[in-house]
Amino acid sequence: MSKPDDSDKAENGGPSAIEQYLVKDPERFALNMARMIEQAGKAASAWAEPREKGQVRDHVAEPVVDMVKTFSKLSEYWLGDPQRALEAQTRLFAGYMTVWANAIQKVNLNAEAPQDAVQPERGDKRFQDPEWGRNAFFDFLKQAYLVTSHWANELVEHAEGLDEHTRHKASFYVKQVSNAIAPSNFILTNPELFRETVASNGENLVRGMKMLAEDIAAGRGDLRLRQADYTPFEIGKNIATTPGKVVGRSDVAEIIQYDPVTETVLKRPLLICPPWINKFYILDLNPQKSFIRWAIEQGHTVFVISWINPDERHGAKGWEAYIREGLQFGLDMVEKATGEKEVNAIGYCVGGTLLGAALALLAQEGDHRIKSATFFTTQVDFTHAGDLKVFVDEDQVAAVERSMSEKGYLEGTKMATAFNMLRSGDLIWPYVVNNYMRGKEPLPFDLLYWNSDSTRMAAANHSFYLRNCYLENNLSRGVMELAGRMVSLADITIPVYNLATKEDHIAPALSVFLGSQFFGGDVEYVMAGSGHIAGVVNPPAARKYQYWTGGRPVGDFNAWLAAAHEHPGSWWTHWQHWIENQDDIRVPARKPGKRMKTLGDAPGTYVKVRV
Repeated sequence: MSKPDDSDKAENGGPSAIEQYLVKDPERFALNMARMIEQAGKAASAWAEPREKGQVRDHVAEPVVDMVKTFSKLSEYWLGDPQRALEAQTRLFAGYMTVWANAIQKVNLNAEAPQDAVQPERGDKRFQDPEWGRNAFFDFLKQAYLVTSHWANELVEHAEGLDEHTRHKASFYVKQVSNAIAPSNFILTNPELFRETVASNGENLVRGMKMLAEDIAAGRGDLRLRQADYTPFEIGKNIATTPGKVVGRSDVAEIIQYDPVTETVLKRPLLICPPWINKFYILDLNPQKSFIRWAIEQGHTVFVISWINPDERHGAKGWEAYIREGLQFGLDMVEKATGEKEVNAIGYCVGGTLLGAALALLAQEGDHRIKSATFFTTQVDFTHAGDLKVFVDEDQVAAVERSMSEKGYLEGTKMATAFNMLRSGDLIWPYVVNNYMRGKEPLPFDLLYWNSDSTRMAAANHSFYLRNCYLENNLSRGVMELAGRMVSLADITIPVYNLATKEDHIAPALSVFLGSQFFGGDVEYVMAGSGHIAGVVNPPAARKYQYWTGGRPVGDFNAWLAAAHEHPGSWWTHWQHWIENQDDIRVPARKPGKRMKTLGDAPGTYVKVRV
């Protein structure tokens, strides 16, 4: 046998290109494969046992049926015309031929390296390992995958006659399938995973299957994908730590008043209405990121609504209950704690949508305590709603309602899964690979701890939201019925600060912009850099991103943006100036409990209920 050529050696002087994929200790590898199978059996048992006992009912068929229906409509266009179908197949075949020609050319060491048939999208981290380009086998897999996924996306993009909702769903489902079948997700088709498996003699797979069994058991039969190491975090200890007191408690909300840190405060207290889809402490993750703590430092007397994590008792609680027992109850507690009848209010995401509906109702009822309203990434018009609209049509809403009718609520894991699927390439598959194939524990991360802290959806509340907002767009049309009244956003004549974020996939900047036109008073529209979370939780000290301000939010959004002025850093200081322009009168600082009995320390008890 001839001596191996030096070119067979890895560039770093390590094992040859082939040797790094060969098992060095077959006995140990076989033993670990047996251990892996044992752990996989435990995972299967954790999945099957609650189903055998009737504790879990699968609803997988409903989304699969919807995906099949959507792809059927897409197929009708491409298969309805033989010429059109042939052209589509020819494009795919041509792409594969380019990949094949590239592979042949790369085998020829004297040939110039060819250009890839399709390049990964900017920011795609799946193919960073050098072997994806250096090794002919992995390079072929990568290019074939990219050609196929790019071709599938083009089928959706160029299909004529599809309504926008079907096109949106088709694009979403194509992305889910593409992300799922990526060669980076599998041991034998990912060079990095292959090398790690060989180097550890399969111990990574043993650890991974053990983690999979633990995560299925933690989800009581459903996979609860861990995205971070959650053990270092404890609410009230090192997360959500801003000092304060619970000053009120209803069936759906606790009202928290925070301790002041300035000698004087703005006369108008600040009441924050967060979304109930997630927990409020996204605004109080830690002292460096906390909007709540920062607002206190600027002289606000801050009150926050902490929503209940609902169970069977709350199934009939709809939007009116959340307004009366949450938002209006919060106003009552603010008045009782401070004596003030004029309040600044903030609503975040669906909490902002509830605030908008409540303001319209309260205007008709003569309750004018809220004197300014700030909306964080809030939609009041759902014509151009974000990616969550993929999950909303009559069939899907009816399916959700049937599911909720069994217990009176939607499981928190269902909403968490939906949100993760919107960015499955970032929030699902990297963790599947890291946890269950590499066998590595994810790192601690407070934001992902919050993301995993799911909340249930009360049946009446969630059904009202899906139908009146996403499905029928009743709020902006002035036909949403609350407390026996048809509410209209035009009745909201107080000043409004309407914050959007540039890269928001839940409440797109365009949607927030168009929603501004329905308010009856002056609207300050501001667009921040980044997305739904990072664009909002962006303290000035971080010196990150930017924000845009301009004229009135009317006309064409792109024209507004082209004429807008860009400012570096956080929008928080701009908002503070806007608040002070409404009313900058200051009074001595107010300490929780001075005027009323308190019910415990912040962050309260409701926020600590996990599902």
